Amino acid sequence: MNGEQFLQEAKQYEEQLVKDRRYLHQHPGIGFDIADTVAYVKSELTAMGYEPQDCGKAGVVALAGGKKPGKVFLIRGDMDALPMQEEADVDFASQNGYMHACGHDMHTAMMLGAARLLKAHEAEIEGMVKLMFQPAEEIFEGAFDMIQAGVLQNPAVDAAMMMHVTAGMPFPPGSAVIMAPGISASACDFFEIRIQGKGCHGSMPEQGVDPIVTAAHIVLALQEIQSREVSLHDSVALTIGAVQAGSASNIIPDTALLKGSLRTFDEEVRQKVKERMQAIVSAMGTVYRAEAELIFGSGCPTLNNDAEVAGSIAAYAKEVLGMRGAFTTQELTAMAGSGGSKKTAGGSEDFAYVTQEIPALMVALAAGQPQMGYTYPTHHPKVKFDESALASGSALYAYAAMRWLEEHK
Repeated sequence: MNGEQFLQEAKQYEEQLVKDRRYLHQHPGIGFDIADTVAYVKSELTAMGYEPQDCGKAGVVALAGGKKPGKVFLIRGDMDALPMQEEADVDFASQNGYMHACGHDMHTAMMLGAARLLKAHEAEIEGMVKLMFQPAEEIFEGAFDMIQAGVLQNPAVDAAMMMHVTAGMPFPPGSAVIMAPGISASACDFFEIRIQGKGCHGSMPEQGVDPIVTAAHIVLALQEIQSREVSLHDSVALTIGAVQAGSASNIIPDTALLKGSLRTFDEEVRQKVKERMQAIVSAMGTVYRAEAELIFGSGCPTLNNDAEVAGSIAAYAKEVLGMRGAFTTQELTAMAGSGGSKKTAGGSEDFAYVTQEIPALMVALAAGQPQMGYTYPTHHPKVKFDESALASGSALYAYAAMRWLEEHK
């Protein structure tokens, strides 16, 4: 199997890749509400000769290979968008109030491209490739839902990888950055703090219980965790991003609501901080005569890259993209003069649930250089992605899966 020839084959599908991506971009859905996207994916897979299966609330699974005995390698692409109005200067912008500002339309299109390549080379696959089309990544619920529905079973998956496009990278579009072994993305926990007080007129505060004062003390007390209870060597980002209470300047309201997120890189630290948050919220409510409740919502664990899979994929990526088209994070930090030290990302990714179950890897794919006008970051209403990266991503998905299976008979 020749990597460069594989990439050239993928480029023959570029027109279809762009067509797929733009349709998906113009018809986004959010969370598990992605019926249009799911229908499109299943229709395209069926036309290729696959028998796509529903998995969980809105996931889709397809299998390639099976002609030869071997292991099972999984590739994942997420399909959901964000609840934001698009402002990007493109002639195929979404008009429904949602936007693929994180590039999941690119991921889904690349997965469809990989499916075409895998179908064309199906007789050569040493085992099986499982294609995981996932919903609800943005709310950190889709991967867990599909795992609960059996995506890693029947047949059981031995290893996996995912890719995430990134705009604003200095590398040519289609360049791949293979994450270093270990944790590369933080755990995330979204939470709400609901405070029940007793409303009254602002001129008679003694007749009420002020939930705003309670909320203010909770916000300040939570910051003490980071400054006095977490080691210098551990990273914690505890953010209160929303404070909602009252509507009049002279009325003490009945309730207050705080919304926030917690990000950590260590599961023990994560649990410790969550326990301390519970204790602080409860205590502050008691001190200020209010009822205060901390409720954790959706979230995901740390994303842990497997050393063996990372080493293998790094080699395969260089085979298909060339020595100047694929880098490990260790190589990049060494070139930057940081001595090869590893830096982790502050963002989170619910593929982390997969990495907690089986050996797996995250790969970043450059999709827009700043000097070419791709200056906005992901999750920005004006972000754009360079579609010339689609063929490289499709080729890497399919080639890496086949090469891993070939070397792990």
